[in-house]
Amino acid sequence: MGQLALDLGNRPAFGREDFLVAPCNAEAVAWLDRWTLWPAPALVLHGPAGCGKSHLVQVWRMQSAAAGIERDRLTVSSLAERLADRRDVYLEDVDNGIDEQALLHLYNLISERAGHLLLTARRPPVLWKLRLADLRSRLLAAPAVSVAAPDEALISGLLVKLFADRQLRVGADLIAYLVPRMERSFDAARRLVDALDKTALASQRRITVPLARSVLGRLEGCGEI
Repeated sequence: MGQLALDLGNRPAFGREDFLVAPCNAEAVAWLDRWTLWPAPALVLHGPAGCGKSHLVQVWRMQSAAAGIERDRLTVSSLAERLADRRDVYLEDVDNGIDEQALLHLYNLISERAGHLLLTARRPPVLWKLRLADLRSRLLAAPAVSVAAPDEALISGLLVKLFADRQLRVGADLIAYLVPRMERSFDAARRLVDALDKTALASQRRITVPLARSVLGRLEGCGEI
């Protein structure tokens, strides 16, 4: 009988030193490093799901002590309570449905306070279907920085980091086997490491190339990676 895999979770490292800088995200990192010099109240980070935007947001939060607002809880009436006197704020997945009037109010409030507003989205603001002309003009005037999909070197480093976040040690041969056979995305890397961890625990096996071959085949068959 296989061992029951208990989901005890893991604690990802979100410090600046933990973020892997590569050509696909170097420009975004540079913008966040000089966040006090942004030419507009807002900055938009855009890129595919799992490309590292949320990690960058957390790095910036630690630098700026910014407050976060959940996208689906953003309303004009809630801003006073949620922000109080905060000047620096972040809001994620803005192009996935947003209260435009509330976002406009938030932008204006941050501008009045000479603060900073970090927004993330999958697409640049020019592709957002915004109805409010005032909001559209403000966001189009803000710098928008792309975070691209990772290359093989970054995926290799990310896999090592994801295993380390779970306190798992794996060999270089495993990383070399996985990288050319997996989808080159941050989301795919996270799903793969999670599946390998759970499978190894349930079967009481080490994470090796044969185990990885089996897990990759199963995920590919299910269309998960």
